[in-house]
Amino acid sequence: MFTLIDWIVLFAYLLFSLAIGLWVSRGNKNLKEYMFGGGAMPWVAVGISLIATSVSATTFLGAPADVYGDDMTFLMFQIGALLSIIVVGFVFIPRFRSAGINSAYELFERRFGSLAVRRLAALFYCLHLLLRTGILLYAPSLVLAQILHVDLRVAIVVSAAVAIFYTWFGGIKAVIWTDVMQFCVFFGGGALVLILISNAVGGFGEMAAMASEAGKTRWWNPSIDISDARTLVSAGFAYAILEIAIRGCDQQFVQRYLSCKDVKAANRSSILSMVLGCAVSILFYWVGAALFVYYKVTCVSSLPEGIGQNDVFPYFIVNGLPIGVTGLIVAAICAAAMSSLSGAINSLSNTSEHDFLGWKEDEGIGGLKRAKIWTVVWGVLGVFFALFAATQQGSLLKNALFFTGLFTGPLLGMFILAFFVKNLRPWMVIVAVLCGMASLVLIQGIPAFGVPALLGGIFSWPWMPFISMTTTIVVAVALKLVCTPFLKTRKA
Repeated sequence: MFTLIDWIVLFAYLLFSLAIGLWVSRGNKNLKEYMFGGGAMPWVAVGISLIATSVSATTFLGAPADVYGDDMTFLMFQIGALLSIIVVGFVFIPRFRSAGINSAYELFERRFGSLAVRRLAALFYCLHLLLRTGILLYAPSLVLAQILHVDLRVAIVVSAAVAIFYTWFGGIKAVIWTDVMQFCVFFGGGALVLILISNAVGGFGEMAAMASEAGKTRWWNPSIDISDARTLVSAGFAYAILEIAIRGCDQQFVQRYLSCKDVKAANRSSILSMVLGCAVSILFYWVGAALFVYYKVTCVSSLPEGIGQNDVFPYFIVNGLPIGVTGLIVAAICAAAMSSLSGAINSLSNTSEHDFLGWKEDEGIGGLKRAKIWTVVWGVLGVFFALFAATQQGSLLKNALFFTGLFTGPLLGMFILAFFVKNLRPWMVIVAVLCGMASLVLIQGIPAFGVPALLGGIFSWPWMPFISMTTTIVVAVALKLVCTPFLKTRKA
């Protein structure tokens, strides 16, 4: 059960997070300091922040549940992550750094000569991130509510309020430095759980042998079945496209690249985030394998009848950990949830001020005040969407995956067109993007509204961004080839 000592540990962590936000806010004298840390943030801290923002509380809770119910084949995602690091490092980061931009989507106005295209991309990003943030805030709050025996809405509002406050006060500096602390708590909590479970079943070696015999350590599946997400072609190739879309097109990542002092530092931070991401995946997959050995093989303890695989880890946190450690692990869940929210609302604030309102670097204190207002606005909207997610009866995972493919795939297609295809008219890009989104509806339907897919069952979920991206690029190039000669003749 959750004791007084556990509550003290949890509140101490929350207060420390606020203290960091207050401390680093002292250097924020203008909007550039607030949004980019003056372009002088240490690459190690930025790299840790990148992975802290990426993993979220769903990794802490979902990865162990996945291995408990299946195996470690999703570790093949790290192959896709490695490919994405190479592409982003050679293609995206140098262009972002050399362009002298303050927002990823500023490139579209420069390349296509259209403010409408830029704002459309920014709108897609805002919608995607807001929906994702709502789900990432709701999912861990659901577990926290069960563990702490508090109302779900209270869990959502409290964890969000802390993140909103330190982000409002400290900007990107607060986000990055609290991310560093949160990652340490997050990773340390997972490592501590693994050590405790392993010791309870005879040591790590014994636990690993039993997990292997049970089939939980299987991680390689060279199949080329595109309908299965647990295959090399899906987890290695298709997932690489999703990772490129996130690492190369997401303002949260671009903003951190721009907070480093140069291209080399930005690439180092990107590589570090990939290495740490791999370590996190391995750690929490082993937690899932250890839980299976603990409850199903050695039967050190028993589970309540009918408990689902997603509830095993939360049950262990409450009933299997020593006093004080439970508070630390709950703090780790809070850490992951707050990291997801703080990075999101800070980048959304930057997008609002720059892409929609047209912020100029020399606006001074007025822009800083507006950015802080936007931080609160987006934070409140994130809470609203988390509360909305709590009312939904359908699969949150299916909805999240649908909107990820719907927005990130076309965004990646737009960047590729901006980098490599010349003389595209703005309307061609917009039509191509709409076609890319429509292609995903054909493949996946619209889960949130119960619209069935006409071609469902062919592709697994990692392929969705690839499909919408490819459609966007193909349609744009086709429109250019077909329409450009006609437009030139008409003009002549």
